[in-house]
Amino acid sequence: MEKQGVRDRVIGELKKTCLIFAYLTLFLGSFSIYRRMLLAEYRVSYFHYGYTILEALVLAKVIVFGSVLRIGERYRDRPLIVPTLYKTLCFAILLLAFSILEHLLTGWWHGKTAAATVQEVLEPGAWEILSQVQVKFLALLPLFAVWEVGRVLGDGKLFALFFTRRAATQVGPDSVT
Repeated sequence: MEKQGVRDRVIGELKKTCLIFAYLTLFLGSFSIYRRMLLAEYRVSYFHYGYTILEALVLAKVIVFGSVLRIGERYRDRPLIVPTLYKTLCFAILLLAFSILEHLLTGWWHGKTAAATVQEVLEPGAWEILSQVQVKFLALLPLFAVWEVGRVLGDGKLFALFFTRRAATQVGPDSVT
């Protein structure tokens, strides 16, 4: 029975990873398209779509790993805005820390010192780095808002609300007579 539980949990985490990956690919991809169009006005070539897809996949895995570690679970009993913002902040910090670690490991792999790698990371400037952090924070905000609403509604209910056909005879305040 425990093997079935582990199997179900792995499948659930894989589904979660795929959904987060799809969301982040669309969100970050739209910024890549915007950047390409903006730079095209100045005749600067920009073609980093593969990097965006890879980045979305890595970020999705980091988010799922963080959720397994129960990061950002402190204020679950508060109004939804509190756990949503707290979880978004916690995961934005996790993604920033992971990004720094990734750059350090890549620099080490290429034979660079830690100081040279840090200098390379800081080279674009503080405003560019802050804007990238802001984009990732804003990408996570609706993701965790939906995640928290789903948690409060109960397992599978949010999915059912969005993707299950409702009875046509339902009468409510929004129904048209």
